Amino acid sequence: MEEPETYKPTWRKPFGMIALLLALFGYALIVAGLSGVIGRLPVLVQTLVYVILGTVWLLPLRRFLIWMETGRWG
Repeated sequence: MEEPETYKPTWRKPFGMIALLLALFGYALIVAGLSGVIGRLPVLVQTLVYVILGTVWLLPLRRFLIWMETGRWG
């Protein structure tokens, strides 16, 4: 009977979590900084802008999570 493969922890997950939190914090600061400009727009346009800005950060997230898990970007 073969022994199961032993788990070898990597630096990618802790580094990735810290990087993700810092990136999200930075992104939130940028969006908050734009709130004065966005606040001058009509309410429906504001809503659309915030919905877009609230979801655009998800675009690179899949590849980043794959990298954290496997070490490959794709």
